[in-house]
Amino acid sequence: MTIRRYQSRSISHTVEKLTRPIFGERGFSSGKILSEWPNIVGVLLSKHTFPEKISYPLRERINGTLFLRIDSPALSLELQHMEVQLLEKINIHFGFKAVTRIKLLQGTLPTHAFKEPKPKRKLTENEHLELSNKLDKISDPDLKQALQALGSEVKTNN
Repeated sequence: MTIRRYQSRSISHTVEKLTRPIFGERGFSSGKILSEWPNIVGVLLSKHTFPEKISYPLRERINGTLFLRIDSPALSLELQHMEVQLLEKINIHFGFKAVTRIKLLQGTLPTHAFKEPKPKRKLTENEHLELSNKLDKISDPDLKQALQALGSEVKTNN
């Protein structure tokens, strides 16, 4: 049996392999936190903040300190009050308690602009009816409502 050595690969796979050491120096496991920053913290905060690096304790990958560059002193004060909520959003993105502290750095942001997340589309009448028909068998109203919300979210993201 022969092994194919020249298989086609996606560019994202190749780029991720090349950039992993660069992002690793800054404490990021990948560049996803940078590319998804507007989705993590919201459009307003992403316009005025930029994650510089994450510093972890020796030989650990949890309980890190996120160094966050911010260009607005007024927003910096507001962020100090919102630290708990911001940490929660970041850790939900990672899926574990990656960051437990935020250190704010005043200064200008990098010149590249973040893309704003695309607005979600509304469910069409046919999609809404189809979803309702599938959930008619469920008798528990709370479960039915939760599944309706989940189904709507899934369908509008496609």
